[in-house]
Amino acid sequence: MSVRSFAEFSARLREFIAAPAAGGAGFNQLALALFALQFERVGPYRRLCQARGVTPETVTHWHEIPAIPAAAFKELELSSLDAAERTKVFHSSGTTGQSPSRHFHNAESLAIYEAPLLPWFKAHLLPEADEFFFVVLTPSPALAPHSSLVHMFETVRRELGSADALFVGNTKADGSWRVDFGAARDALERAGGMRRPVAVLGTAFSFVHLLEHLAAVNLSFALPSGSRVMETGGYKGRSRTVPKTELHALITRHLGVPGSHIVCEYGMSELSSQAYDRVIRSAECGMRNEPRTFRFPPWTRVRIVSPETGQETVEGASGLIQVWDLANVRSVMAIQTEDLGVRRCAGFELIGRAAQAELRGCSLVASWDGLARP
Repeated sequence: MSVRSFAEFSARLREFIAAPAAGGAGFNQLALALFALQFERVGPYRRLCQARGVTPETVTHWHEIPAIPAAAFKELELSSLDAAERTKVFHSSGTTGQSPSRHFHNAESLAIYEAPLLPWFKAHLLPEADEFFFVVLTPSPALAPHSSLVHMFETVRRELGSADALFVGNTKADGSWRVDFGAARDALERAGGMRRPVAVLGTAFSFVHLLEHLAAVNLSFALPSGSRVMETGGYKGRSRTVPKTELHALITRHLGVPGSHIVCEYGMSELSSQAYDRVIRSAECGMRNEPRTFRFPPWTRVRIVSPETGQETVEGASGLIQVWDLANVRSVMAIQTEDLGVRRCAGFELIGRAAQAELRGCSLVASWDGLARP
């Protein structure tokens, strides 16, 4: 497939997203076309590929396209967009004081970011197509303009929610997030009296803060039947770390949402697509014992690789998660994450953050040092 511009590629990608039945061949052709464009236009990425002896002429399959470490987004401007073209930048939500990753967008790439997220979110959170009332435990877009997660929630609210959806978070002086407990309680009380179901969306640490507050004031809610929760992200020192089974039990106790309707999401500011577990769709099909396995949409591919060898692991073995995301049109499609996972058939089980030793042991990460800088 010969693609001469990012605009032409974006048009082809939209066609693929609308009808991904072409399967592996269609994905592979698009991946090779996008790699050629990004190799030409993203200088730091080109230098990394050249250091590894990889060029568009030598690659025949998507998994041969080098994955760049997510940490590189902190040090370098991994974008094909000139500075004057950039209208939006997403920052990572790392520990306060650290330099964040930066993922630059223009109107075209932002439209590509928004279009795919809606059907994949809807399929996993709102499969029955009812109207939902959204309660979002994050700051509003005005307070967190560089958060890809908040932008995602605002896109979902705008396109799939209702006009009375509420953001009940705000920011501290250092930019960190907190839940406005008064606003959250008012929103949940209002939601409890509604006839339509409620979707409560937020980070894991925001849920911990809210649930600890509700426990302290001895308050619980019974949200309408069919309501669901989406929790995402790690803790990054922003609350006590709570095992997922305990967190979900507390959500059920204080919000009245059963575990079968609590969905986990996996996403990154460096990516444009999100992975979800299949818990709601499985429950509604009667498969209540299916393990929580994450799946990305058809316009992405995932490999679990050994930190020592960089080679793909076997089924059931753990390793570092790599993602090839065709919706990352104007940056780099292939990302080496800092997370560990276990291959589970077509998906993966998320274990958590990799230790520094594991990151240093990965051949792809090691090859980055000193090679991709100008």
